[in-house]
Amino acid sequence: MSTTSLPGGTWTLGDLTVTRFGYGAMQLTGPWVMGPPADHDGALAVLREVVAAGITHIDTADAYGPHVTNGLIREALYPYADSLHIVTKIGADRDEKGGWPPARRPDQLRKAVHDNLDRLGLETLDLVNLRLGNAEGPLPGSIAEPFETLVELQQQGLIRHLGISNAQPEQVAQAQSIAPIVCVQNMYNLAYRQDDELIDRLAAENIAYVPFFPLGGFSPLQSEALSAVATRLNATPMSVALAWLLQRSPNILLIPGTKSVTHLRENIAGAGLSLTADDLAELDKIG
Repeated sequence: MSTTSLPGGTWTLGDLTVTRFGYGAMQLTGPWVMGPPADHDGALAVLREVVAAGITHIDTADAYGPHVTNGLIREALYPYADSLHIVTKIGADRDEKGGWPPARRPDQLRKAVHDNLDRLGLETLDLVNLRLGNAEGPLPGSIAEPFETLVELQQQGLIRHLGISNAQPEQVAQAQSIAPIVCVQNMYNLAYRQDDELIDRLAAENIAYVPFFPLGGFSPLQSEALSAVATRLNATPMSVALAWLLQRSPNILLIPGTKSVTHLRENIAGAGLSLTADDLAELDKIG
């Protein structure tokens, strides 16, 4: 079992050991996750600092840009360290207006897996999340056909582990009835806590829960209770929000994104805050 000085320690995704504090690469693109970064060298520097800091879990998607973040990851980090695990997601494309149309037909999913492999320079993807729903959130419905397509690709040796994203609890259960999953990636943070019951169930099953928009997404978390705790701890509200997530459940893995080396270091330090029972009780009132 590897050790790390990063907040939260490590977690095992199937047979992959990752740091619970990871990094989400979405913000490395241009505005609204479209086009290249304004500071190309700065984006490469952030990715290299991620690895230098000991982070072993990078979250990406070939739809970011599109095709931008995977190219940056390969340029900055290839050949990859054995300890580094790159997690990607498929199931949505980008259109010319910056939308996220679903792309979950079997042919689209097969192409997406091969595109990720080619742009990242890999022969096998460590973990692929099937993106469900749409940009507004999860939607009900069977996921059998697209998930079974991923299982076929896994059986071909192109994917090591499977997960699902933007999913309702019923869809998580359906996926598990088809094949093992190692993580669920949904929107969740201090103010948006619809998955509390799901998180606890997954923890009991040793399955990771990876919250996207852990700091509120494009609209940062705002709360008097959050600000009060942050002031008391002489910390930023965002630091408290990250620390709360790590202490919420041992199966929660963080993937906060940033395009700044300084902000990356601040996120790491902030996530290491120790919250008391009183702090946690006060923060729990937000959601």
